[in-house]
Amino acid sequence: MHYCDYAPHDPLHAPYHDREHGFPARDEAVLFERLLLEINQAGLSWATVLRKRDTLRAAYAGFEVDRVAAFTDADRQRLMADPGVIRNARKVDAAIANARAVQGLRAGSGGFAAFLDAQHPRPKADWVKLLKRHFIHVGGEIAGEFLMSLGYLPGAHRPDCPVHARVLAADPPWRHARAGTFD
Repeated sequence: MHYCDYAPHDPLHAPYHDREHGFPARDEAVLFERLLLEINQAGLSWATVLRKRDTLRAAYAGFEVDRVAAFTDADRQRLMADPGVIRNARKVDAAIANARAVQGLRAGSGGFAAFLDAQHPRPKADWVKLLKRHFIHVGGEIAGEFLMSLGYLPGAHRPDCPVHARVLAADPPWRHARAGTFD
């Protein structure tokens, strides 16, 4: 079942489906949030992540990269004790390490959005390899959903979904890929 089949009628999923999923984003905190949400979703339902989204935002300092990158062991322990977040040591450690990786992208690539733009277009398998070189706890499913949620890969919405036309109007990066890129 495609996300467009059930999300528009679900009070939890509809706002994300209708206003965020597949739309391009440039803001570093938004990009980082999407990465962390996808990492936290691994092994869980997307509904679980959406229910905890506000708590995750508060626990991870509004997804501000510099603040998360500065987290200490005490912050890690706080997160591991917080029942409002997903208390998985690998996911908590990935959030902190990946915030530091995003900081590194600023110096080397001009920022997270510039890094993604400079890599586009490429096949999903190449994206996965690239993201694994820069981030931790990012496998094929996480990388694919992260990139699709931001419009770097197609498929966020079915062509007959009303949101699809709005995504196209927002000019997602995948529209500018050469033929055969997503094979």
